[in-house]
Amino acid sequence: MKKLMTIFLMGTTLFAANAQTIPDNPLVQKWTGPYGGVPAFNEYKVSQFKPAIEFAIQEKLNQIEAIANNPKAPTFDNTIAAMERSGETMDRISTVYGIYRSNLSSPEFSAIDREMSPKFSEFSDKINQNKKLFTRVETLYNSKESKKLTKEQQRLIWLYYTNFVRQGAKLNEADKEKVAAINKELASLFTRFSQNLLAEEQNQYVELKTESDFDGLPEEVKKAAIAEAKDRKLNVMGCIANTRSSIEPFLTFSTRRDLREKAFDIFVKRGDNGNANDNNSTLVSILELRTKKAKLLGFPTFAHWSLSNKMAKDPQKTLDLMLSVWEPAVEKVREDVAEMQKIVDAEGGKFKIQPWDYRYYAEKVRKAKYDLDQNEVKPYLQLEKLREGMFWVAGELFNLNFKQITNVPVYHPDVRVWEVSNKLTGKTVGLWYFDPYARAGKRSGAWMNAYRNQERMDGEVLTIVSNNCNFVKGAPNEPILISWEDASTLFHEFGHALHGLCSNVTYPSLAGTSVARDYVEFPSQLLEHWLATPEVLNKFALHYKTGEPLPKALVDRIERAANFGEGFSTVETISSSLIDMKLHLATTTIDPHKFEKETLDALHMPSEIVMRHRIPQFGHIFSGDGYSAGYYSYLWADVINADAWEAFTEGKGAYDKAVAKRLYESVFSVGNTIDQEKAYENFRGRAPKSDALMRARNFPIKK
Repeated sequence: MKKLMTIFLMGTTLFAANAQTIPDNPLVQKWTGPYGGVPAFNEYKVSQFKPAIEFAIQEKLNQIEAIANNPKAPTFDNTIAAMERSGETMDRISTVYGIYRSNLSSPEFSAIDREMSPKFSEFSDKINQNKKLFTRVETLYNSKESKKLTKEQQRLIWLYYTNFVRQGAKLNEADKEKVAAINKELASLFTRFSQNLLAEEQNQYVELKTESDFDGLPEEVKKAAIAEAKDRKLNVMGCIANTRSSIEPFLTFSTRRDLREKAFDIFVKRGDNGNANDNNSTLVSILELRTKKAKLLGFPTFAHWSLSNKMAKDPQKTLDLMLSVWEPAVEKVREDVAEMQKIVDAEGGKFKIQPWDYRYYAEKVRKAKYDLDQNEVKPYLQLEKLREGMFWVAGELFNLNFKQITNVPVYHPDVRVWEVSNKLTGKTVGLWYFDPYARAGKRSGAWMNAYRNQERMDGEVLTIVSNNCNFVKGAPNEPILISWEDASTLFHEFGHALHGLCSNVTYPSLAGTSVARDYVEFPSQLLEHWLATPEVLNKFALHYKTGEPLPKALVDRIERAANFGEGFSTVETISSSLIDMKLHLATTTIDPHKFEKETLDALHMPSEIVMRHRIPQFGHIFSGDGYSAGYYSYLWADVINADAWEAFTEGKGAYDKAVAKRLYESVFSVGNTIDQEKAYENFRGRAPKSDALMRARNFPIKK
């Protein structure tokens, strides 16, 4: 797998490889077997990572040195294409390393991760700061001869050049050393932050000791809590794990206000407990180092540096967008809270709605206002049936066919694999790995990974992608029932996977999801719309006992309630996005608690809601640089998503073949071979309009 961004964000120092042991290390070996080779998960051991990484780093650096010192004048083939071909061993090992880090973390692996993270950073800087290598790239970037290359080749030169510059290739040697030292320290801090957060999530839970502690919980939530307690070998009836997939259903349905408060408390205080896993000092150090790095690279703030390769470009543009949506969302929350408070008062509650009450009373309002109870819908939302529904949508939109296979190794018994092909031509396009369940050692949330990018530099290379979730297993041999929100997340992450599976480019660094961060969420957010289409609901939203589809009357109620809760979800997410941007626009040392309070107070944050990610647990921005000063991307992409969906609704509907064809040709298949603004205009015929988002959320449109 080739990922240019991975190369630029990783790092190194020179290592002496042990020539006697390395050839026997399975991690170093090429992937073999069907589909152009697959990871040999049945052969890997944690103890193999360090020597394999050291070998791969040295091999990659030797390859880079050979390119940099080539006596021949730089050409696309001997410089850019050569870099694309370099580091194949490193790519494979990095992929497996990332899988272990996210899905199979253990004390043994964590120790290796702490040791290797700064070495990855040194490795990256060794490449980024190679003066001879950059000179060759810069020569090609400025060459008139390069204009004769294909558009994709020109784009790849541009990508290498701009990333070298962003990482400090034009700095003097003293400043390069400073940046490298900062990157090395940041790598260690990112790992510490992630491991602290994982420890908080794994070691904290709410015990359910009596029958009354289960009051209000749907049957499948009860069973999951009982199973969780058994897995943890606890001497109690059940427990609620400290992950979103366990906490949110409990907050929604538990009638026990005291236990809701406990569950809410452990969730929002992850990384903020003043213990060995406290993240406050770590994140302050990260922010200080990012500020220093940005100034060395010639930017006023880290936010300006971060956005220099995004669609938004300017931090102020992101603030303007977020604030334009913020006020309507806050007003909607006030209206919703007023309705909830009426119920509390009518029940004689004698308390003001608190954050641990919000979901519980929102559910009561939903039921009263729309005659819609999540528990009425959930029996129709079987995880496996919805997975089949996603496959069907992919077939309708992009002519993809999924066939489960068992002839490739997996890293855990929960993981299953599907061969993906074009149903018109029969041609295999890739593999899709699915890891749906929560477990010890697996980080929370849901995500997509590319194990290998599609390319055809030296023949067709099939992509391998995965979707990973954290659904809670219930009783054995019973279907997993999920919420509507979880079903939307399932479709969202599958949208990322389709972005990878539909890739049709030549060079791996431009393939699939290798696009600007504030564009990459667009295809995934767009795919969420198909969950609610009648075709999916009628075929795949089937009652787990009767097999009957969702009744039309219930579908109608779902549609009427479609915008219910938009105020909550918008405020929850944008508050995190605004905090993220303002943190990275700051240039002085901050106190996390004071900064969070003062910023939210200035925004008039509703007291009944907390940020989706409080600062000490904000893994998106402190476990790496991926979403730092970039969490706004979800809203930015949602503007594009809402506008794109209207291309379907203005046409023949969700399954309009002509619109789907344009979507494939202009968005899903092109990767980063074209500027993303131009790619969207090719699809829509114009730039996106933000009015579509306001219509989608039923917010007022300012004229």
